[in-house]
Amino acid sequence: MSGRADSEIPDDGGSGVAEVLDPAGDARRARWTAAGTGALLALAGLAAAVLRASGSAPALVPTAYAFGAAVCAAAALLGSRGRTRRALWLLIVGVSVMAVGDQFD
Repeated sequence: MSGRADSEIPDDGGSGVAEVLDPAGDARRARWTAAGTGALLALAGLAAAVLRASGSAPALVPTAYAFGAAVCAAAALLGSRGRTRRALWLLIVGVSVMAVGDQFD
């Protein structure tokens, strides 16, 4: 052989595959992330809606927070069922609705 001395294939324990990719693990992690983030944002939006409703804010503000929280809760539900791309878009919409509602305060 005329190759370099350091060009040998490293021994990986005899399995023949150095590293096995786990697409099921990636999907599981994405589902947990989408569901957890959606639930957290839904709780935060609900808490903000309750706090704004008890204050002197216009009625549109707590309504926007509550609607954004409902959208984020729907995103958590979709994320837990594996629809992570739709869940991501719903999370973006829900947080955007909450941000617009905050601008009216």
